[in-house]
Amino acid sequence: MRFVNPGAHFGAAAAVLGAAGLLTACGAGVDTDRADGDGSRPVTVDDCGRELTFTSAPQRVVGLMPTQTDLLLRLGAGDRLVGQAQTGVSDLPADTARQATDIPVLSVDAPPAREDLLEVEPDFVVAPTSYEFTAAQGFADIGQLDRSGAQAYIAAGGCAERRNSAKVTDVLTDIDNLGAIMRVPDTADRLAADTRERLRAVDTAIEGRPRPSVAQVYAEAGTLTAIGAGVEADIIERAGGANVFDASSPEFADFFAAEINPEEIIARAPDVIVFGVTDGEHEKRTRDYLRRTFPDVPAVRDGRLIAVAESDLHPGTLGNVGAVETIAHGLHPEGA
Repeated sequence: MRFVNPGAHFGAAAAVLGAAGLLTACGAGVDTDRADGDGSRPVTVDDCGRELTFTSAPQRVVGLMPTQTDLLLRLGAGDRLVGQAQTGVSDLPADTARQATDIPVLSVDAPPAREDLLEVEPDFVVAPTSYEFTAAQGFADIGQLDRSGAQAYIAAGGCAERRNSAKVTDVLTDIDNLGAIMRVPDTADRLAADTRERLRAVDTAIEGRPRPSVAQVYAEAGTLTAIGAGVEADIIERAGGANVFDASSPEFADFFAAEINPEEIIARAPDVIVFGVTDGEHEKRTRDYLRRTFPDVPAVRDGRLIAVAESDLHPGTLGNVGAVETIAHGLHPEGA
């Protein structure tokens, strides 16, 4: 194995996968009630080792990824969103997409340029990872945002020091924090309760069932990448699978993914292969590649190939829960 560039995002553009049956609904309906927090006291949260204090609810908010925009909309912040970004990476679910039609688009396939983000004068910016604040890439960094009067929030699972150990339940931290910051704690409580119930339903469905061995990969442009750590690996665990790649291996010490040779899959002979896709065409290419390259591996031989929308594998998204549900059903079709 060799390391993948840790600054890279897998896939440049995710499209609607509903026709292929890949995307699952986020479960909770969109709540537009903003009257459930009195906003009388400052709110302080810890975010990636930084202490953020808000004396009042933010009024000019930007979601730097559709997954974060979706979460903000579900918390009822639609009328305070002054920008959405990376809209070409994935489509919003139908219910929140209807609320986002009038929100200005700041970027399509990458985080917005520094000038484009600062131009909308945000006071709060929400991102899935610290990558969205990389000054060397031409993005506004946290210091620049702070000087302009905006605070930056990074998803709990996307903090640099936690990227390799992130959990699906980290999204509950984000729901709680964002609910407090936006002064919508009751809405956040309802969304969190729904999320916990969905995860409990999976736990119940797979309880006591044998765990099939799983290889989680991403294939594109002749490169095969194995996923061994991070929220991606926890999704496999929560879905009732046993990852054939060990998070404690040296290959995953610094990053959750590593480029591998096909022989690594052949040697591990997984029962199931889970693979991230950006759209229907990417799914077809990947399935063809897996069938052509690994005809004798049990997962291919038995037709146990599970595609998951790559955007559902990002940190800090309710899509993580949908990915658990999708994979659990593929691993345990008789129960989940």
